[in-house]
Amino acid sequence: MAKPKAIAEIKDGAVYILQPGTPVYVKTADVCAMTGKSNQWIGQLTSQGTLNKTQTAYGSLYDLTDTVRAYCKTIESRNDKNKVDEVEYEKREAEAKLKKSKATIAALDALERTGKMHRSEDVAAMTADLIYTIRGALLALPGRLAVDMVGVTDAAEASDLIRREVFQIMEELSRYKYDSEKYKERVRERLSLEGNDGDLDEE
Repeated sequence: MAKPKAIAEIKDGAVYILQPGTPVYVKTADVCAMTGKSNQWIGQLTSQGTLNKTQTAYGSLYDLTDTVRAYCKTIESRNDKNKVDEVEYEKREAEAKLKKSKATIAALDALERTGKMHRSEDVAAMTADLIYTIRGALLALPGRLAVDMVGVTDAAEASDLIRREVFQIMEELSRYKYDSEKYKERVRERLSLEGNDGDLDEE
């Protein structure tokens, strides 16, 4: 008659479970060794009801299978919670950045409406106006000098005459001023095209 296979065997200081599904009961120290956690940590999980002890003929012990399952479930739940917390954190960060961006845009819009900040295209347009003013003054120079230069025969006198006219042009250009009303009108037109309120605040 064949010898029945043993449920477990102790060999070389180790316990070998030879029949799968055999209940195995271990002490707290064994659970600590398996999980790498302290006795206090395992005790806390037990007091919380996460891990449970079973009353056996050898005292209150942990069912190894149930304990491993419960511990793995705890880790999975914690990981899921961390993922939810991470998503929530990223959501709050995105919302905060969006609010900050909107506040920045609103502040820039207010500065633009009061004429305290200009868009690059407006600066380019106003610069172009100044350039056209200078161009017009320079193109008019020959006409302004033509009559006076007819009777000039001396180079020094001609030079002095040209210098006076150039200084006159420079003086006229020095009176060229930034026209805030013209700028506001430009902004009104753009806001109207963008579908925004075209009313600008007074400075």
